[in-house]
Amino acid sequence: MITSGYSADPENAWRIGAPIVSYFAGPGFPGGSELNDASAQQLAEGGWNLVWCREKELDVLTRHGLRGQLTDPILNPDSLEKPESRAALDAFIGRVRRHAGLYAYYLTDEPGTTLFPAWGKLVAYLREHDPEHLAYINLLPVGATNEQLGTTGNVVDAYKAYLRQYVDLVRPALLSYDQYQFKNSCDTSGYIQNLALMRGKAMATGLPFINIVQACSWHPGQSAVPMASRVPTGNEMRYLAYTTLAYGAQGISYYVYSYPGHVGGIALADGSPTPLYHALKTINREFIAIAKELQPLKSAEVFHAGMQPPGATPVPADFRFKVDPPVPAIDYVEGGRVQGISFSTFGADEAAPTHLLVVNLDYKIKQTIRLTGPSMLEVFDASTREWSAKASPYIDLQLAEGEGKLVRIHQ
Repeated sequence: MITSGYSADPENAWRIGAPIVSYFAGPGFPGGSELNDASAQQLAEGGWNLVWCREKELDVLTRHGLRGQLTDPILNPDSLEKPESRAALDAFIGRVRRHAGLYAYYLTDEPGTTLFPAWGKLVAYLREHDPEHLAYINLLPVGATNEQLGTTGNVVDAYKAYLRQYVDLVRPALLSYDQYQFKNSCDTSGYIQNLALMRGKAMATGLPFINIVQACSWHPGQSAVPMASRVPTGNEMRYLAYTTLAYGAQGISYYVYSYPGHVGGIALADGSPTPLYHALKTINREFIAIAKELQPLKSAEVFHAGMQPPGATPVPADFRFKVDPPVPAIDYVEGGRVQGISFSTFGADEAAPTHLLVVNLDYKIKQTIRLTGPSMLEVFDASTREWSAKASPYIDLQLAEGEGKLVRIHQ
């Protein structure tokens, strides 16, 4: 289990538990609809397990076996500044901290570095008064301006400095960010790069991370505008989920579930599920099944065969796993979709990884490959959550658009 080393009370420290499947903007979200039994049941049946809620809605989610991410105006650094507001915060924590449905306190979205000290004080205060629950902050993506980040340098250096200051000043228990890549005319180039940078920071700190991905368009009526956001397909959602797993994340979140001014999403304003809901109903369960298998392990390597988008690392010649037919080199074109296959290794010992996640990076084309490794291999069935009954010297993998398969070396 990956945990933060920052808690002064490790016995009662927050732990991630089941891998996270959540959303940003939807039932229980500030400004959105209330969380009720109907929306909670829909979320649970769709495979979501971390949902937004207000204090009065905590009982609703527990009836459906869900975990709550709690929002309230009192969860603000200003609450620490005056005795009366601090007393109100203490009373709030006292009321909710023992509730079976509470998982996280939601604090803020996309702060720059100038706000880190204030939020760090609140995170520390919450950890002192309720170490068993997460204080959740979501970060800016790579590609945000230096002014937004509050750092200097090129895109990569500025973002690394942003992450470094966040960890040093806020001392979080979880890393979270959003990166949206789908435009009407292209795919933006920062998606894989952001995964790689966040994975690097997560490995360096021992913190788990989650990825918030695009599930809608926030430019209704602008389908003819080249750089306006587009509604992803089910295959594209599968690609987002499996690439998130490939880089070692323990959680995924979707923007949006349902929210005014957005089209697509997971449910309509009246609660009716969209095509993405039905696609994610399967994808979410596969995500959780594979993430649980990988949770006790460490991310060791992530290699790309085929295209090399920004942030990718090519497969080395001495890689222990081989595929037939070989994946040909493909030139990466700015704005084009990523193509090829990624290979991510995991193990209890990073120097001797035992598991391999193979992901078809092309969300438009199916791929079939034969995989061989250093020893006999087993493959994981994410739908049944079972490993193959017999090991084999090779495995034929049929990969749907954007799909991945988890393989391990037979012990």
